[in-house]
Amino acid sequence: MVYNMQLLSTISLPELTNWSVRYLLDFTFNYNEDFELASIGEFLTRNRNIIQVQDDITYNRVTVRGNNNGVCLRDTAIGNSIGTKKQYCVSSGQFIISKIDARNGAMGLIPDDLDGAIVTSDFPTFNIDTSRINAQFLVLITTTKTFIKFAQNCSSGTTNRQRINIEQFLNIKIPLPSLKEQEKIVRAYFDKIELAEKQELKAIQLENDIEDYLFDILDIEKLKESKKKKGLHFVPFKETSRWDSLFLINKIPQIQSKYSITRFSEIITSFNKNQNNEPIRINSKEFPSQTFNYIGMENIEKETGKLLEIQEVLGKEIKSQTLKVPKDFMLFGKLRPYLNKYWINDTRLDNIICSSEFFVFNISNKINKYFFSSILSSIIIQSQISDKTSGARMPRINEEVFMNLQFPLPPLKVQDEIASHILNLYAEIDLLKSKAINNEEIAIIDFEQEIFKPA
Repeated sequence: MVYNMQLLSTISLPELTNWSVRYLLDFTFNYNEDFELASIGEFLTRNRNIIQVQDDITYNRVTVRGNNNGVCLRDTAIGNSIGTKKQYCVSSGQFIISKIDARNGAMGLIPDDLDGAIVTSDFPTFNIDTSRINAQFLVLITTTKTFIKFAQNCSSGTTNRQRINIEQFLNIKIPLPSLKEQEKIVRAYFDKIELAEKQELKAIQLENDIEDYLFDILDIEKLKESKKKKGLHFVPFKETSRWDSLFLINKIPQIQSKYSITRFSEIITSFNKNQNNEPIRINSKEFPSQTFNYIGMENIEKETGKLLEIQEVLGKEIKSQTLKVPKDFMLFGKLRPYLNKYWINDTRLDNIICSSEFFVFNISNKINKYFFSSILSSIIIQSQISDKTSGARMPRINEEVFMNLQFPLPPLKVQDEIASHILNLYAEIDLLKSKAINNEEIAIIDFEQEIFKPA
């Protein structure tokens, strides 16, 4: 066995900002030597605008999100409800750092809408000498993985209450290109971020276009929000498919289209049973050593029908009640149905089971499943179930509500055309989202490669 041991480690005097052994051994920056180094404290001046909180004044309070996710309003509070009376008044453009969460990248700039807000001493703020450093350049450097590692190394305290040593933070040296070079680097970063944002917005627009396309091609009149009736009213007997008062008072909105209107009950061929009409409920605990492909509510993305993950678990590890999911069957989440969690089992996997919080069903082969899934995820369905849930904390719809949902049913050829068009739109949406994520990652990588030496 060979042991790699390092008995002697050296550090150059200009890099020596702290005599802590942990600090010296665990952390060194590896900056691009083309740039001069400057201590952060050379261009940051502590904000000393201390105020005494007054009981009858309302104040905005600030918080800082981790991972470079910005500075935002924590809350608005009246002075008499604020325990710490000595606070600091901040100004837009100041640099702020969370002592507790600096190790998680909680640093940033005070935005214009928080000018005049207040913070405690746990959120030190600083005026920036913009004649020496571009404010956005500072934020980008202090939220890189390399710098966050530094923040972790100079934080101390118990696990959940570790605070960064501000003196060490101000003493650390960072590369300082010319202002012109800083602006060029920042502009290159934000050009990629702006492109990513445009791609994300385009994806959102296409998602909205799917709904508009569906309404146009099915010639559906715009759904009007049902108004709750008060007092005594009457419902014709022929219109009652349910007897509960909630249904009678808030009737399912009528869907009008050039195509015939069909209820789910007319096209669902198997519901919580397989094609042989056998129950599909399974007690996985009876098969403790058997491996199942399990789908929970958290494993399906809301509104898109995407399966995020199938978990391979042993029967003994599954705590909730479950249902088998035969091939080509569909799922729809009855728990919090407004999340639009639906899925078609078009996989080649066997032994798939799901949470009993899903309806598991199959539909007639005269219906295009992908057309039907676009109906499931649309406002056509949401408008009918929005006030038909039961349970305040964990709202659900029941089988009767589900079976009575209505939708326009065009000929199969039209269904195929609709399904094909919508699948193409979803493919374009996925590509745009993938490009947006890629551009965000490239923006960070390019910035870090500009500042740090190659590994």
